[in-house]
Amino acid sequence: MELRIDRQAMVPVVQQIVDGMTEWISRSGVAPSTRLPSVRQIARSNLLSQSCVAEACERLVAQGVLAPRQGAGFMVAAQGRGVIGIDCGQAHSGLKLGGGGLPQSWRESDDLSYAIRQVARTDMASLFNYSSPLGLPALREQIVKRLRLIGVEALDEQVLTTSGASQALDLLARTLLKAGDCVVVETPGYAPLFELLRLYGVQLLEVRRTPSGPDPQALEALLRQFRPVAMFINSHHHNPTGSCLTLGVAQQILRLCNAHDVRVIEDDVYADLHNGNGTRLAALDERVIYVGSFSKTLSSSLRVGFVYAEPALIARLGRIKMISSMGASSFNEAVLTSLLANGAYRKMVQRQRQRLNTDRVAALQALEDADWEVFGKPCGGLFIWARAPLGDTGRLHSQAQCNGVSLCDPGAFSPSGEPSEWQRINVAYACDPRARQFFRSTGVNRPQAF
Repeated sequence: MELRIDRQAMVPVVQQIVDGMTEWISRSGVAPSTRLPSVRQIARSNLLSQSCVAEACERLVAQGVLAPRQGAGFMVAAQGRGVIGIDCGQAHSGLKLGGGGLPQSWRESDDLSYAIRQVARTDMASLFNYSSPLGLPALREQIVKRLRLIGVEALDEQVLTTSGASQALDLLARTLLKAGDCVVVETPGYAPLFELLRLYGVQLLEVRRTPSGPDPQALEALLRQFRPVAMFINSHHHNPTGSCLTLGVAQQILRLCNAHDVRVIEDDVYADLHNGNGTRLAALDERVIYVGSFSKTLSSSLRVGFVYAEPALIARLGRIKMISSMGASSFNEAVLTSLLANGAYRKMVQRQRQRLNTDRVAALQALEDADWEVFGKPCGGLFIWARAPLGDTGRLHSQAQCNGVSLCDPGAFSPSGEPSEWQRINVAYACDPRARQFFRSTGVNRPQAF
């Protein structure tokens, strides 16, 4: 039983053992009543203390994952349950190599738990009252400070908080678009955005994403022919390719969109995983609408996002937010405000970036060793966009399943659902032994030199 324990992480070692053992049981498919290795064996093979392993096993007993055997350690409980989920069209359970977020074991609970307890003790209003239309003023002040650090000269009245970036995009679609409108989206791109826009009867125009950003020439042709009303674009660590917008391409995009009166909506939800500042469209042009989120880094459950735009549009979005959802969670916003104000959030994302940087280097090397083609080498974020040498998508997915790995469906990132040989590789999962074995299994034999 191999457990990946990171002793530099803020997640307690015992909790990492709990998460690792639960995942091992799930991926191994062991039958109920199967006896586990002894506590001593698990501790020795993973360089852990026996007391930590024993405590983790007791927690798993309490959760119903394990059952004690009198005088014989622990066994898998009859109703054992795994924690591996399926997202983004992944075809089966297993290591979520194509997943869209950080693993549960990477999440740091200590600072978050402290902030939750502090808010519960000192801010009763956030526990029981509705949020204000624009969001918690203290949080909006923190967001303005963060925007100014990346060159966006925002004011408080230009920021609206939301329940994650998903609500932000939904509010923008409700407010700015109507059935029959054409909008430009990137291909490959963010699948939930495509579904959201289709829900409102919007027509999608596809522009190819390159390692430097959307193809300007293809964009110009679309703008001339179809006269779209808006363009949705990822600036940094594009989902799924991991690519970043360069300054030259950003300037061309803004020139074209302004010339054709097209609103630019910049989705920058992976901003905190970027190494450095980089190019933001909102920093180059105050007319750009900017969407951000803290859910990717802090917690998928504690959902807080925001929109930056001109004050008149923010006021409209605030009215629609109150009509459609009575606002966002003031409790979640108060917790995030605490983490931002005391510096805990900044330190947490620094550790995430450092860990991702290390794993990204190793993942790129593993892909190169297996002869995978990489779509540019990302400098930050979660994703690598890569293509296996097999050339047969069905065979690749079968190979992944044999190695306990889950990939995204071939058409998951295409607005039209067109299958692709390219795969989204999540850096945070790519160093797992199952992923390494999967990469090795897809390599082709090089022809011998004569």
